Amino acid sequence: MTADDLDRILASEEPLIPSSGFAASTMERMRESASAPPPLPFPWNRFLLGLLVMLALSGLCGWIAVRLHVPEALGAALADPRLSLPLAGASVSLLGTYLLVRLTLGFTGASR
Repeated sequence: MTADDLDRILASEEPLIPSSGFAASTMERMRESASAPPPLPFPWNRFLLGLLVMLALSGLCGWIAVRLHVPEALGAALADPRLSLPLAGASVSLLGTYLLVRLTLGFTGASR
């Protein structure tokens, strides 16, 4: 299609008429959307409470991980301070993940 074809179509005098039933179907869709219930609001209070609890538990677990001492019975390799802090962090992370999954399943009522 060239620019001349477009000019000829746009310059034509014949009126543009919608297909039959267009106005009725459009009005029906508008009535349906107007009568639909409003969307559910986002539960910001629960989200913020969960965020605050998560931050508090993360801080507590971090503090415990720093204070965690590896017993001497585990050997000199585990007593090394360069290794004990990462191991404590990993174990706290795994325990925290397990607890969060269990809490989530408990709150939602879902089973494993």
